[in-house]
Amino acid sequence: MDEEKESASICVLPEGCLSEALSLTSPRDACRAAAISYGFKSAADSDAVWERLLPPDYFQVIARAVSPVVFGSKKQLYLCLSESHILLDRGYLSFKLDKWSGKKWYMLGARELSITWQHDPSYWQWQSIPESRFPEVCILRKVCWLEIRGKIAAVMLSQNTTYVAYLVFRIARDSRGLVVPATTIVSFGGIETATTGVFLQKPGARGRIWHAPLGNSDGFPRRREDGWMEVELGEFYCDEKRNGEVEMVFEEIRHGNWKNGLVVEGIELRPKLVTTNE
Repeated sequence: MDEEKESASICVLPEGCLSEALSLTSPRDACRAAAISYGFKSAADSDAVWERLLPPDYFQVIARAVSPVVFGSKKQLYLCLSESHILLDRGYLSFKLDKWSGKKWYMLGARELSITWQHDPSYWQWQSIPESRFPEVCILRKVCWLEIRGKIAAVMLSQNTTYVAYLVFRIARDSRGLVVPATTIVSFGGIETATTGVFLQKPGARGRIWHAPLGNSDGFPRRREDGWMEVELGEFYCDEKRNGEVEMVFEEIRHGNWKNGLVVEGIELRPKLVTTNE
């Protein structure tokens, strides 16, 4: 009863006051508040609230979308951006908001990456496949020097946020040379973190596709709910200054180890402790 009285007393506040208070919370809290009463719902659904919960540069982001982003309210826009990825620029960069925190996700498609010998058809093949969100993926035919690099301007990311970078890929059934340890590097703001003993396949998995349990992050890949695989490259903290570029590297350059059968989708950056549901 006391909670009901408290809710009723809050609801007599002007809608503008409720909107101002809700805009200082989180998307999760704003959605929950909408279920309390009509007065809360009206305030929680208002453009004034969701304008503050959207990223400050949301208009510049959606202006880069390959297809128009249609919405009737700022809340509808937020839900649109948090429920599915949109493709930006030439279609090789995807963007999404985390539904409950409003933090930004990005994935650099294979065309946005620097892959050693990627333009030589003897080593790599570019192909469109229905499973990819991007127009093309990069398929490894044969190399002994596997090096994949990605860069993104830190200003594009959410500030005061720890991000984790992942290589997103698939392994063909006839793959060779991928069951070996590799090295990953993430560098930003003068800090470089390198990790060795990272695998695209579990040792002993030659000749078959191996799926680590969802959530595994011990140097082995994990299966995503969108059907792709991912392996962690490393993490970094993006503070309010957000100067410079973040660089992410995956490399396996062991002499004489010829490899094939890797399908590169891209490199994804998402806030730490946010579970992918794509």
